[in-house]
Amino acid sequence: MNVTIHPKKLEGSLIVPPSKSLSHRAIIAASLAQGTSVLSNVVLSKDIMATIDGMRALGATIELQENGLKITGSKVKRIQSEIFANESGSTLRFLIPIALLHKDPVCFTGKNNLVHRPLDSYYEIFEAQGISYTHPEDQFLPLHVEGQLQPGIYTIRGDISSQFITGLLYALPLLNKESKIIITTELESKGYVDLTLDILRKFGIRITNQKYKEFIIPGNQVFVPCDYQVEGDYSQVAFFLVANALGADIKLYGMHENSFQGDKKIMEDMKAMGANIEYKKDHIVCTPTLTKGATIDFSQSPDLGPALTVLASLSEGTSQFIHAERLRIKECDRITCMRQELEKMGAQILEQQDGMTIEGVKELTGAILDSHNDHRVAMALAMASMKTKGDLKILNAECVTKSFPDFWNVFESLGGDITYE
Repeated sequence: MNVTIHPKKLEGSLIVPPSKSLSHRAIIAASLAQGTSVLSNVVLSKDIMATIDGMRALGATIELQENGLKITGSKVKRIQSEIFANESGSTLRFLIPIALLHKDPVCFTGKNNLVHRPLDSYYEIFEAQGISYTHPEDQFLPLHVEGQLQPGIYTIRGDISSQFITGLLYALPLLNKESKIIITTELESKGYVDLTLDILRKFGIRITNQKYKEFIIPGNQVFVPCDYQVEGDYSQVAFFLVANALGADIKLYGMHENSFQGDKKIMEDMKAMGANIEYKKDHIVCTPTLTKGATIDFSQSPDLGPALTVLASLSEGTSQFIHAERLRIKECDRITCMRQELEKMGAQILEQQDGMTIEGVKELTGAILDSHNDHRVAMALAMASMKTKGDLKILNAECVTKSFPDFWNVFESLGGDITYE
């Protein structure tokens, strides 16, 4: 599906979709709990369905309800020997150690860029513990694994992806003795680890965090059922905040001011660029303003890259994006792809290996753009229409179903003018 956007001001109110990061984590915790949990405010995006199907394959009973899930947990089993992660890095990396609580073979599969997303951190653990694994020479999936995790000391880098650490934090409490995770580098994306630890606490799991350098995990723990409502997603609200700064007028509901989400950094980043953002009693407002260039560090919030690239491209002066290497190993290389597409519209962007230098322009011009099958790229480009002269066409726009299936309908409900083909 392709969409052509005929630029118009967006305005209205939006209940921001629930956090995908928290949804994944709550579904997994509930699926491991001894009893039944009810999760509310869950959107069944492709990534979330991948985690639901993955936990069903490992023994959980999950019923889809209106606006939520009813989950009866189970000890890890092998209902199916293959787990299809679709394009979800969270599903793949969270579930690998959980699946290895059971000794029978399992095969993880996926599609598109997921088959190329690195899993070396787990391979090192497999080799240290004598767990057998195979995968094709030129990609990471399909991954065939056979063996069982053992308690002990786990050493893992903190500058590749926190998803590996989260996977272990779910699995290790269920082993029969204490384990320790030692982080061998500075831990990036601490906010995502905080989300994991918060959900684990809610479901009865005790873990000692020693300044993000070591995590002490007692064994023989039990996940306790918990009814949980998922809060709004800061990585999604980012697109609408950027739209507001560029001229839209959208009131944004459903966000928690005291959230543990790392992507809450969007508030800090946009304020550093001069945006007028504030929390009201039950919503966030951001009024249009001429934002200015700033230096933005993406080490803790790589998912904010596409939205902030659009804002920087339309801000006065120079923006410098730093510590952004992990933008290159997402659904696409988000540094190169955002540069390519925004340059078609007249943006001035210079790539570095770990970031970008962006010279702002006053407005962009319409063009035919490629989403690169990346949901965040597509949504970011849509918001660029707030300051675009002429129509912009986004190819393969259906990729938004990965995280926000209703995005284009919401865009239209806020006054967006779209032609579909």
